[in-house]
Amino acid sequence: MDIIIGNSTELIKQAHAIRYQVFTVEQKIPRTLDLDGLDPISSHALVTKQGALVATARLTVNDDGSAVMARVAVIQAYRGQGVAAKVVTALIEHAREMGITAIKIHAHDYLRNYYERYGFTFIQAVEIVGGHQLIAMQYQIDPA
Repeated sequence: MDIIIGNSTELIKQAHAIRYQVFTVEQKIPRTLDLDGLDPISSHALVTKQGALVATARLTVNDDGSAVMARVAVIQAYRGQGVAAKVVTALIEHAREMGITAIKIHAHDYLRNYYERYGFTFIQAVEIVGGHQLIAMQYQIDPA
């Protein structure tokens, strides 16, 4: 599997295809909630396998030096193979290289333990989106 990070138009188009399948089709989250206008200013991780789209996530930098990791999505056929771990790890490293101080996420409540394994800490329950309870979590990046 190959992973690239960038924000080209083609990469964003491929990320949208993955997100549409996972969020809109599978999770029944309205497309308008996914397309929030932040994609052009975000870094996107894209995982492919022999040209097939596998997974994506994005990192959006805030004015305060922190960033938000969002839109983590893995195509169903590739789940349970450690693909999400590759995406999360790659974006954490990318954030570290950019000098980001912290990464915030709003994750599905059932993924709390998953993100805690990477060092994210629970902050609080937040909104419900498309019938899914989200929680706020944060990963503090230690200066190198």
